[in-house]
Amino acid sequence: MEKFRSQQDLVRALLQEQHPDLADLELRDVAGGWDNTLWRLGPELGVRLPRTERAPALLRTEQKWLPVLADRLPLPTPTPVRVGEPSALFEHTWTITRWVEGEPADQAPITCADAAETLAGFLKALHQQAPAQAPANPTRGVPLTRILDEFNGSLGVIAGEASADGARETWERAVAAPGWQGAPTWLHGDLHPANVIAQDGMLSGVIDFGLMCAGDPATDLSAAWLLLPAGMASRFFSAYEDVDEATITRARGWAVLRALHLIRIGRNGRLGLPGGKPTWEPAGRAALERAVAGN
Repeated sequence: MEKFRSQQDLVRALLQEQHPDLADLELRDVAGGWDNTLWRLGPELGVRLPRTERAPALLRTEQKWLPVLADRLPLPTPTPVRVGEPSALFEHTWTITRWVEGEPADQAPITCADAAETLAGFLKALHQQAPAQAPANPTRGVPLTRILDEFNGSLGVIAGEASADGARETWERAVAAPGWQGAPTWLHGDLHPANVIAQDGMLSGVIDFGLMCAGDPATDLSAAWLLLPAGMASRFFSAYEDVDEATITRARGWAVLRALHLIRIGRNGRLGLPGGKPTWEPAGRAALERAVAGN
């Protein structure tokens, strides 16, 4: 592999090698990103370059499936427009996508009540029956009984806190609720504040589809508490329509689990540990409070 003075030089070289018509556009790095580094390319495009072991497979999922779904989704998404292939310069796939304007909601929270209808409309459009060849995920869209150990391990992040009992009770009700009986639907699989985009307090885009898969829509419906202001869950579910109480109960369980993940990762960032995201802990604590309260 050729050595470059900076990753920006590497990205520029990759563009010149594989997509020379785009190589002269302005290129600047963007803070954030978990599995991939992110670069803005000109005014309308972005470049995503893997930096974790699992990232190339996640990009391949996006490259294959997001273009199939994007046209029916009512919010902007980082739909792949060009694919970068492994080469002597870089051993993994990479992607050029549409740019989604705005800020991640962990940094610019959603505050507008109308976001309830916007989120419901997005998920209703996404949650269509998935084909048999759609990807599956062992920790998304599955019965909650399959991830009991994950919850028990995650609950330790708030051990001894007043919220722990409510979190466990909400989770146990979700596990006891009847399971999903419908056909597997398409799922985003990873809806949390850092994976949606906001502008002026409004939900304006959805990003990071690498964990998209098929399964129980309750996984995504947890976004009613993970993303929206307090008191908006009922409004969200009224707009989403055709959802039973068992699914709402399971969604609250998913919200508790995902909120605990946010708290843990955010705490790592606050303590300066690798992989931490300091903005995630307050987002996770707010989501946990909403999910336990159920509003």
